[in-house]
Amino acid sequence: MFGTTQHASRQYDQDLEDIRSNVLRMGGLVEKQVRDAMLGIDTREDHIFESVIRADQEVNAMEITMDAACVEVIARRQPAANDLRMILAVSKTVTDLERIGDEASKIARCGRDISARSISVIPVLADLRLISERALLMLQAALDAFARLDVQAAAQVISQDDEIDARFRAIQRQLITHMMEDTRLIGTAIDVTFIAKSIERIGDHAKNIAEYVIYMVKGLDIRHSTRETVEQSLNT
Repeated sequence: MFGTTQHASRQYDQDLEDIRSNVLRMGGLVEKQVRDAMLGIDTREDHIFESVIRADQEVNAMEITMDAACVEVIARRQPAANDLRMILAVSKTVTDLERIGDEASKIARCGRDISARSISVIPVLADLRLISERALLMLQAALDAFARLDVQAAAQVISQDDEIDARFRAIQRQLITHMMEDTRLIGTAIDVTFIAKSIERIGDHAKNIAEYVIYMVKGLDIRHSTRETVEQSLNT
């Protein structure tokens, strides 16, 4: 009887570890999607855009598999306290990762449309590169905080979201100026606006993942809280 219980406990621990590992694997996939989509915009190679769009199917399949794994653990193991919070946080994280994959696909589709126009210069391309790198750094840091259960690192990710939002608004203003100065750029500028918005949303999803880390570790729901409230909650 003791041996059976011990085996069941080891299997339960392994199930939880597999779920955590698959979250990080899924995170790596969507990070690559975003990087490849931005690479396609730089190189204007359609096969890169198509690869990003196809990769979204694998991400979607992972979301379904991960959701099923979470439901199975809850149904069979009835986790409580920390383990239950981890399962709930994983389920929410997986949803945000899938949406990042969707945003990468949107970037790829807009990039493909821009490439088809054969324009010589893409407006605010340097700014797009910068904001995408910032968003990717947020995503990497959020996933690292998830892997290490590091609430302070998660809090830092949350604090970076305002910068992404500000850069997006600056890009919007520049694009409006470009469209007013040269109406031939209107179609491309609209696509660039959609790309910038997708990048800004990727930052939002990275912020969400960081919030789930804090919930998983501390049991605190800090969604819609101010930065000061978050810092105060973590220091009490």
